[in-house]
Amino acid sequence: MCTAIVSVDPASPVPVILVGVRDEFMERSWRPPGRHWRDRPALVGGQDLRAGGTWLVVDPKARRVATVLNARGPAAPEDRRRSRGELPLLVAAGGGPGALDLPSFDPFLLVGAEPDGVRLWHWDGVEFAERELGPGLHMILNSGLEGEGRGAGRTEDARMAARLGHFRPRFAAARRPEPRPVPALDAGPEPAEPVELAWGEWLPLVDGDGLDRTDPASLLPLADLGEGRLWGTSSVSLVALSSDGVRYDFNPSPGDTKAWTQVL
Repeated sequence: MCTAIVSVDPASPVPVILVGVRDEFMERSWRPPGRHWRDRPALVGGQDLRAGGTWLVVDPKARRVATVLNARGPAAPEDRRRSRGELPLLVAAGGGPGALDLPSFDPFLLVGAEPDGVRLWHWDGVEFAERELGPGLHMILNSGLEGEGRGAGRTEDARMAARLGHFRPRFAAARRPEPRPVPALDAGPEPAEPVELAWGEWLPLVDGDGLDRTDPASLLPLADLGEGRLWGTSSVSLVALSSDGVRYDFNPSPGDTKAWTQVL
């Protein structure tokens, strides 16, 4: 039940903001953001160690970010399945999914953003669609943009509807942050404003808005599935894009307000 929240304001000094919430089995191993791909050394993101790909990745020089969510639909055949973690790497490097052998991928929702535009690609296992996300606030869940693909009577869909109903109006009402992006430098991030100042009224929302992690509406869910298996939010990313650079903050301990670190 991953979530992406995208704010587009072409008139702002920071025209694109992306919140990436990754939900996964807690035992699935990963590495925090870094330059993990030798064939794409410009890219910075967390790496999934099971398949080698990523859930969110940034190209700081190109001022580009991409993230992927699972979507609904029939799965790819086992004998030809490729990891969806390849997709953000492709898009952040300047490519697109349209020319891929899409039936080799399980259904996905894929966001690619630059300061002058945001694209959303959706593969449901049968049909492929692409759309532009225009000015405004957009909330993307596994059930689709604004939960448009959710059905009735499913526990997961009820939780997504609760999440959307609680958080969308709160993000819309909060003052939109304008983090000062740091110009891309190979040497690493320059000193920048603290995360609390950079993200302002959005940060308490991204940190869970005070909801218990077991609440059906939680943005940062955590569930005990028994036999030692925990599922929930394993990390949260905040990315701001402007013509001047990128700001990228990461929290590997969702809900812990002191765990935020600046990546770029």
